[in-house]
Amino acid sequence: MQIQKGKKIYFASDNHLGAPTAEASRPREKKFVAWLDEVKHDAAAIFLLGDMFDFWMEFKTVVPRGFTRTLGKLAEISDSGIPIYYFVGNHDLWMNGYFEEELNIPVFHKPKEFTFNNKTFFIGHGDGLGPGDKGYKRMKKVFTNPFCKWLFRWLHPDLGVRMAQYLSVKNKMISGDEDAQFLGEDNEWLVQYCKRKLEGKHRDYFVFGHRHLPLNIDLNERSKYINLGDWISYFTYGVFDGETLELKEY
Repeated sequence: MQIQKGKKIYFASDNHLGAPTAEASRPREKKFVAWLDEVKHDAAAIFLLGDMFDFWMEFKTVVPRGFTRTLGKLAEISDSGIPIYYFVGNHDLWMNGYFEEELNIPVFHKPKEFTFNNKTFFIGHGDGLGPGDKGYKRMKKVFTNPFCKWLFRWLHPDLGVRMAQYLSVKNKMISGDEDAQFLGEDNEWLVQYCKRKLEGKHRDYFVFGHRHLPLNIDLNERSKYINLGDWISYFTYGVFDGETLELKEY
């Protein structure tokens, strides 16, 4: 895909809307919607890399209440012809058609490669990748198990959503640690994952979320790992102008 001159590609991740409560997260939601309203003027595409909601579950005819401002703005942007791509995170693993059908936003459950202006991007949320994190990897198998999801859907949505929201906020293994610190390249699982991927094929940029920590790391002379940070503590996002990808703060 060639980006039209003057256009940009934007990346954002980890809003965790709804945490710790809907009321407490609303100012962050309004700030994110304001950002979307600004970037739509020169956006060639927008990539949302997961955990936009602190919990999201689609029942057959029900989705979680709230997030009206965000969903409305995404619908407006999508309807205007600007493509939006969504990668599920560990808090919204249970997307199952709503974004595609209602918002015309494709949803990806695994990392995916894109090419823009002859630059290759490997994009995903980042959870469960690389060595380590074995506890979460085991838990993810449970969360994505079709039978477990079927059982959960049999709960009344008022009960199921309330229970899941409580666990999502309280359990740091699920929610992530707001005090995340850089562990050094040798201890950063996503850095190790990216370096292993480079052994098989060159990519210019690896772009992930999940860590809640803005990172811009040279993997070698030609490849970079970008972590987008979050919209809780940092309010950071990525922007590709056709030549380079940068992290910026809103």
